[in-house]
Amino acid sequence: MAPGCRRVRGPERINSNLGSLAVESVNRKLIRPSLNEMKDQMNRRNNHQKKAAPPDQTNAENFYYMKQMQAKTPMVFVLKDGETIEGIIEWYDKCCLKINREGAPNLLIFKPNIKYMYKA
Repeated sequence: MAPGCRRVRGPERINSNLGSLAVESVNRKLIRPSLNEMKDQMNRRNNHQKKAAPPDQTNAENFYYMKQMQAKTPMVFVLKDGETIEGIIEWYDKCCLKINREGAPNLLIFKPNIKYMYKA
């Protein structure tokens, strides 16, 4: 061995690229989070990212129909083919409206066939 050098064993090694500097090992403790902590962190992240789904129905349509039925408001219904029908809403369903008309037979109109409606 050359004078001034010492033999290094174990984790202490001489880096030959950097010269004869010895790297001393430091006793470091590896800290790992437990699996439960990791799951909790992932759940918290996922909960913050997901927003609550909007309600399927706002009931605005139902409120409007009920208001017009109770007031017996004369309405004009314009259908997709351009035909207009005047009458009062007697009752409504998920897919249709029953219209009372004066001097004409009552009608059952399917909602998809209505282009728009307004108060007469």
